[in-house]
Amino acid sequence: MTGLAEEVIADPVGLVVRLIGNVEKHLPAERVRGIVVTVVRARAGRRSLARALHDDPSLLQTGQPPAPYCVAKLLMALNEAGAQNVALPRCGECGRACGYVGSSKGGHWGCSRCFDKPAICAGCHEERRVVSRDRHGEPRCANCPDTEGDPLQELTELVTSLDPALTDDMVLAALGRATVRPAGQRRLAWAVVARPELLTGAGYEAPAPAALRFVDELVKAGATKVVRPACPRCHGVKALSKLLDGKRICRACFAHHAAVPCFGCGAVREPATRNAEGRPLCPNCMIRQPENLEECVGCGRRKPVANRLPDGPRCQNCRPRITAECGICGRTALSDMSRATGQPWCDRCQQRWVACSGCDTVAQARSGTWEEPLCAKCTNPDPDFWGRCPACTITWQLSTRPCQRCVLDQQVRDLLGGPDGAIRPELASFHNALTSAERPDVAFAWISRSKARDLLERIGRDERPVTHEVLDELPPGKVLAHLRSVLVATGALPPRDERLVALEKWITTTVQARTDLAERRILHGYTVWHHMRRLRHRLGEDHTTRLQDLNVRCHVTAANNFLDWLDGEGLAIGTCTQTDLERWMADPTVSYRDETGHFVRWSVQHRHARDLTYSTVRWTGPLSTIDSEKRWADARRLLNDDTLPTPGRVAGLLLILYAQKIATISQLTVDDVDFDGNTVSITFGTSPVVLPAPLAGLVRELVATRRGKAKIGTPEDAPWLFPGGQPGRPLGDDQISERLHKIGIRPKQDRSTALFTLATEVPAAILARMLGVHIKVAVQWQQASGGDWAAYAADVSRRSSPGTADGHGPNTNGLCHRCHRARCCSPIHQRTTHRPSQLTHGSGMRRTPHPRTRLHHHCHPHARTGRADGELLHLAPVHTTE
Repeated sequence: MTGLAEEVIADPVGLVVRLIGNVEKHLPAERVRGIVVTVVRARAGRRSLARALHDDPSLLQTGQPPAPYCVAKLLMALNEAGAQNVALPRCGECGRACGYVGSSKGGHWGCSRCFDKPAICAGCHEERRVVSRDRHGEPRCANCPDTEGDPLQELTELVTSLDPALTDDMVLAALGRATVRPAGQRRLAWAVVARPELLTGAGYEAPAPAALRFVDELVKAGATKVVRPACPRCHGVKALSKLLDGKRICRACFAHHAAVPCFGCGAVREPATRNAEGRPLCPNCMIRQPENLEECVGCGRRKPVANRLPDGPRCQNCRPRITAECGICGRTALSDMSRATGQPWCDRCQQRWVACSGCDTVAQARSGTWEEPLCAKCTNPDPDFWGRCPACTITWQLSTRPCQRCVLDQQVRDLLGGPDGAIRPELASFHNALTSAERPDVAFAWISRSKARDLLERIGRDERPVTHEVLDELPPGKVLAHLRSVLVATGALPPRDERLVALEKWITTTVQARTDLAERRILHGYTVWHHMRRLRHRLGEDHTTRLQDLNVRCHVTAANNFLDWLDGEGLAIGTCTQTDLERWMADPTVSYRDETGHFVRWSVQHRHARDLTYSTVRWTGPLSTIDSEKRWADARRLLNDDTLPTPGRVAGLLLILYAQKIATISQLTVDDVDFDGNTVSITFGTSPVVLPAPLAGLVRELVATRRGKAKIGTPEDAPWLFPGGQPGRPLGDDQISERLHKIGIRPKQDRSTALFTLATEVPAAILARMLGVHIKVAVQWQQASGGDWAAYAADVSRRSSPGTADGHGPNTNGLCHRCHRARCCSPIHQRTTHRPSQLTHGSGMRRTPHPRTRLHHHCHPHARTGRADGELLHLAPVHTTE
């Protein structure tokens, strides 16, 4: 490659300016450069112009075709700017110099007189110069205009009758904005009058793009009966900028139709160019072609050009950047100069998607501050300042490349669409969820992962309907689990208990792994007919929780390990003796002792074993420390510390104050919360519980601001109070537990403390009804805490007189008969009927009654008043300060 040929590729504008400077001495070089850059904007056109002038410099003085039409445009622009030594372009037919020439095929150009060939006039039937054409497309001379009605009047009558909201002036104004030339307006009017359905959805069959612009202008003017046409291939309402098989389609479908394997990388995409052998190249390979690489003046390597500066081209790494204070976030970092504001902005702000503080739309930040960002429209409302996305013509941007949402749409169609780019009906909702995500950059990053692309390609190639069984055939993993959750959230798949399905698969694998048929039968009966049957009965329509799944797995693993130990000892469950079982129990290395005992007792009950006993320990109370002081301290911290996240504060308070399990908290929905004026109540069991004011405010804030991390496919009506990372699913109980541990809450110990305390203050029946726990569990906790309300009722019924030996004793209002106080001075009264709660905390000391009420259990007014059940759990000590 010669030096001039290299200059044609590396700096075509500089070569053209130098060649013109050799001929024209009356125009400065900067003026010539500005003309060249204005006339030919594309890099390919500039190279074509430079190559033509380099091969034949005499074109500047002769202006004689054949040559690329860009040469003629350059000659016309130079003469209009005052050039004296550059010739005007000459007509290729008559040879005369013209101030304006039109292009023709084969590098020829000519004047209008030569281009306008005479034809037989449809009026006088003589061969004359064509001045116009009638509604049938027949030529007309100047003496025979078309007088067959006024097409503009016919058009206004048609549109106003179709949509009475429009007036004649509005229709004519829309027509003027759609096409300016009178001849074009007449052709458009004739086309619409001949086919009125172009205005009601069939616009994709329009004979000219002006008809589509006319429909858009009518809709913008307020038309309600006029309908923007949808793409006949993807059925999306978007700009139909391409013509294929007589129908106008969107840019994405045309790219999908024209997509071929790239010769460079093999990617199936629409070719951006072709190499010297005519082979297609995608945009990425085009800019990386050796002839398109240039030597960067910064690093000296041949790389794709990112910027052109006066000192030479720069690559992406060497493009000019400054270390300055970002005009949006205010931090000092490497920044570029924003063309929209003229201020520096860093890489983080350039890629940031936000909810605009001006119009509340989710878009890329273009100005404003970090707390109050602004989108492009709010940065500069002048529509002429911004460009438009060439695919959708909706996104306001400075570049001429397709916007991220349109690129995402094309990528999804390449993966899921058929040969014609059409999406199957069962995948339409999934496609809409991906392309309509608030953050298209997040969705684009997800589908760019190799595993996600592979799964989507498999689904797109599979002609079977998308079902859970079809997805089960794909390689399992987190990507497939997320894809399945998106399909379920968008309605493409019905919901399914994934934990239960995974548990069933694991059990099947574990049971089938046993080689002995008798052991396999025993293990199958224990797992399937005992544990799984009980689990399904408990679940009903609910989904399996993590602890339920873990409980079954632990019991099955314990049974399987015990059978393995018996095999190693040459025994079977039917021949195992009590001595053998005790020998196993004496082994310090064994695990799952309690779960194994359950399997042994089940085996004896079902006559798989005999003469075996394995003792069990009845639950008598919590084993962990009951620290009530820490409970109230944590409650005050969660209520008052605004630095903690609201979901964590609410979850922690529900656990500390109302002894809720994490699995229950994760399954709470918005329907479980009731707002009645200033009162907020929540339902854990069968009756609602009124929340105190500080917690009620936090719950209100959580309901208003709840938002999961899922950016794709999240339904707008998600019911969960704690939405999770997968669309349409709540936050997992393991994730809630992890968040509570981070803020200093120990769920198991703190829930035990809450249950222990509540059991001493509230009867078991009310506790079960309010907290949603089983009545047997409530009774066990009450007995463990020493607050046996049934024993107190029996004791009261046996009393013969309302007073005690000294006349002191509680009456029906909970006050002493003699002193009329909740806590009288009688030693007998204090010793017999006014026993304080036997609450044990971390120090092992006896806890005094609540500081606000100072009432003992036997004198608590709530025990005998007619208050609602929910008020029993309206915990006053939260508001106190000790």
